[in-house]
Amino acid sequence: MPTINEILNTMEYGPAPESQKEAQAWLEGRGRTFGLFIDNAWTDAGELFASTNPADGKPLAELTQATSDDVDRAVSAARRAQPAWAALGGHGRARILYAIARLMQKHARLFAVLETLDNGKTIRETRDADLPLVARHFYHHAGWAQLLDEEFPNHRPVGVVGQIVPWNFPLLMLSWKIAPALAAGNTVVFKPAEFTPLTALLFAEICVQAGVPAGVVNIVTGDGRTGEAIVNHPGIDKLAFTGSTEVGRLIRQATAGTGKKLSLELGGKSPYIVFEDADIDAAIEGLVDSIWFNQGQVCCAGSRLLVQESVEERFLKKLKTRMDNLRLGSPLDKSMDIGALVDPIQRQRIHGLVEAARAEGCEIYQPAACELPADGSWFPPTLIMGASTSAAVAQAEIFGPVLVAMSFRTPAEAVQLANNTVYGLAACVWSENISLALDVAPQIKAGVVWINTANQFDAAVGFGGYKESGYGREGGREGLVEYLVPVSEDARPALPAVVKAAAKGAAPSGDPFAIDRTAKLYIGGKQARPDGAYSRAVHGADGSFLAEVGEGSRKDIRNAVEAAHKAGGWTKATAHNRAQVLYYIAENLAARGREFADRIAAQTGTREAEKEVQASIERLFYWAAWADKYDGAAHQPPMHGIAVALNEAVGVIGIVCPNENPLLGFVSLVAPAIAVGNRVVAVPSEAYPLSVTDLYQVFDTSDLPGGVVNIVTGSADELARTLATHSEIDAVWRHDGSLEGCAEVERLSAGSLKRTWTGGAKGRDWFSTQQSAGRTVLQHATQVKNIWIPYGV
Repeated sequence: MPTINEILNTMEYGPAPESQKEAQAWLEGRGRTFGLFIDNAWTDAGELFASTNPADGKPLAELTQATSDDVDRAVSAARRAQPAWAALGGHGRARILYAIARLMQKHARLFAVLETLDNGKTIRETRDADLPLVARHFYHHAGWAQLLDEEFPNHRPVGVVGQIVPWNFPLLMLSWKIAPALAAGNTVVFKPAEFTPLTALLFAEICVQAGVPAGVVNIVTGDGRTGEAIVNHPGIDKLAFTGSTEVGRLIRQATAGTGKKLSLELGGKSPYIVFEDADIDAAIEGLVDSIWFNQGQVCCAGSRLLVQESVEERFLKKLKTRMDNLRLGSPLDKSMDIGALVDPIQRQRIHGLVEAARAEGCEIYQPAACELPADGSWFPPTLIMGASTSAAVAQAEIFGPVLVAMSFRTPAEAVQLANNTVYGLAACVWSENISLALDVAPQIKAGVVWINTANQFDAAVGFGGYKESGYGREGGREGLVEYLVPVSEDARPALPAVVKAAAKGAAPSGDPFAIDRTAKLYIGGKQARPDGAYSRAVHGADGSFLAEVGEGSRKDIRNAVEAAHKAGGWTKATAHNRAQVLYYIAENLAARGREFADRIAAQTGTREAEKEVQASIERLFYWAAWADKYDGAAHQPPMHGIAVALNEAVGVIGIVCPNENPLLGFVSLVAPAIAVGNRVVAVPSEAYPLSVTDLYQVFDTSDLPGGVVNIVTGSADELARTLATHSEIDAVWRHDGSLEGCAEVERLSAGSLKRTWTGGAKGRDWFSTQQSAGRTVLQHATQVKNIWIPYGV
């Protein structure tokens, strides 16, 4: 008689097909042909393209290829509708968002089946993961709409928002973008992915049922031409894009200088770190969810396994056994683990990368019993071992069910390997030692870190990346900020004219014993001569010679960036310590206040020099006060645990300072940056640089570590260009009023997708805390990392 174990080993899953009857009936009821949804009405079908089922290659429906004229009509409808939608008020918008959430729940099974047919992911994922989270986003943002005026006073909607999403989570990405945009009072022109538009069109019907006013939500389908028309449309005030890093770069370049607000959620190559004390079985189950969920077509998939050397052999053996038991087949079968890839093009790309790794000598493991269906786009779960850290499969985003495994010996090596990528979207850390896990998590350069869990998402918790994974956040308070603008931005003054000096005075005395009045650069805590050995004269408002300053160059910026990176201890210092240094700088500046006021007056001819010095001292106190008070948050998502949102320094920031109020403008930009732990390479006012070069001695006597603030004088245009193209600069701020210069910074930043904050051709009231201080500035100086920490499991 067979034993229980023998019986269990011979048992197999029976088929558990989900009916597609209702989804097919919905398609048939619309003739399997769709126009565009503009102004709450359907247009006639135009040029058509097909949507097919990835699991069998059969056509599902035909969609309209939106033209630039169609996009223009959609934007016009959104523009007409936006004032009334904003004026409806938070409660009015909350009621409609709540109605959408209820309707999404009511029709959840129809949405789930249609998503599976269109995308190829398993019905278990669309039914149990995607749809509940979609409803959660609309419920959550109904709450934000209700509380908007109270929680975000003195903010307004951005206006008309263009949103472009990928094909891997069609409906979930829709909810991530449309829910906060509507809650904040914006109207939307939304483009679903070419491969997977069907659930967005079903959502359009939900909008009508929920009472969304005409023009508030517009949905246009099409390929990259439609997306390009949205990106380039002058009537779009903000763009929200999720997709590849390559396209993200193009969007950044296209929007440079337009003033459009931009958020980018891009690619990833996320590390999955397993320490020797981890619960191995739990870590393997988490890994299955991390890399083989949605066939690995997930931007935050744990595609790089880093396992501690002492348990590597045991872990990989167990992993292969688990892979052998993964079930691949019809996505509508509820017993399947892995469905179909979205398109044959994707399968061909994945196959090419895997075969290239095989040719390089890597070991490839795929379950022998994993039979691929004859029709459709399929790829087996794959494990690659023996790849070098520089191999294509270890660096490129494969976007498929392919895992690359490596080992490490120490926590420090694990962190180094984890950060050895241009991406920074997500990471997983597995260890039963919570102290170790919480020590490692903040060191990983990623916007989301999951501890002893994987692929957790919630509307209350922000999601987004560092580095070439983009910037901006989806979800949470920080995600809502992406769709709001401080009203103080509307009150910014016109750019003040630079005071022209009178006829130039004589050059310095020819006396060989005269005091050298040449202000050098300030790099690494030391005065430094410019590499090019050039200087230029600075004259006062009355034409008198004041001093010479060094003419900085690309080499000087390189040296300053190197010094800034060596000053990493400033970021690790406590906020209390940073505050004390800022207070000390203010104290020493106050002691020399008359000297600084005289210098400002001599350069600019202003009668408000003393006021500017006093405001600079107060601004230093202001940011010292904020240094240890810009706390994060502990979210309580619907899981057994918490998500800790940390406000982290961006890194090294290049700052081009304004000409107006040369001392106060410098302090108002540099002080908040260093208050939260950044290091700075600053370009002072090109016209009036001496107010900043005089700060050298103040810094030297205020315990500011060398390299935290580096000052390079010279041409704002040339130095800003160098900062924007430098790969080791993490963000560039430019506020000197040059419209062309600001546009150039934004365009050049696309190379490494660094963050930018530019002022365009307008000035700023540097005396006003509304325009020059507050949380808005802190949001530019920090990036949010969410660390998920389950407990009791």
